[in-house]
Amino acid sequence: MQELEERILKDGIVKPGNVLKVDAFLNHQCDVELFDHMGAAWAEHFRDAGINKILTIEASGIGIACVAARHFGNIPVVFAKKAQSINLDGDQYVSTVFSFTKQREFPVIVSRKYLSAEDRVLILDDFLANGKALQGLIDICDHAGATVAGIGIAIEKGFQGGGDALREAGYDLDSLAIVDAMDPVDGSISFRK
Repeated sequence: MQELEERILKDGIVKPGNVLKVDAFLNHQCDVELFDHMGAAWAEHFRDAGINKILTIEASGIGIACVAARHFGNIPVVFAKKAQSINLDGDQYVSTVFSFTKQREFPVIVSRKYLSAEDRVLILDDFLANGKALQGLIDICDHAGATVAGIGIAIEKGFQGGGDALREAGYDLDSLAIVDAMDPVDGSISFRK
């Protein structure tokens, strides 16, 4: 998606350790118009997938998923929580994921009442690096008997291999911008075409 790539080049900051900081528009301050265009792109890509629910993970995926849901007929958005709380009651699906950004493991939790075998799920998230967070969401879908009908990612770090592994596993993965390389010294970013 050219608009997203241009925004990454304009406002993205490359930091040491393969970190791409895009908090000016994606995961701290949100550009809702850009999110709307992203949602339209995913709706076009997955138009024949029969998606009836969007699943994401807190916190950065929530805004993107909510805006995108409007392009799928205002379907429900479910987000996996990263910690137990008194608001989570009843039976739950739980998996563990490793966060590249936070460099730690944490649980992801979804109430069983919000995900079932009747669901055809689109998993959405802001970033894909090594794919560990997505594997946790896929695991939760598997436990629920839900079908992962597609995966939409705003920015994939193609050089970290998570996206390639998911495609090889047979998932329909639509990443709107795939970063092939980035350099923290000169700030350069190149994209897969």
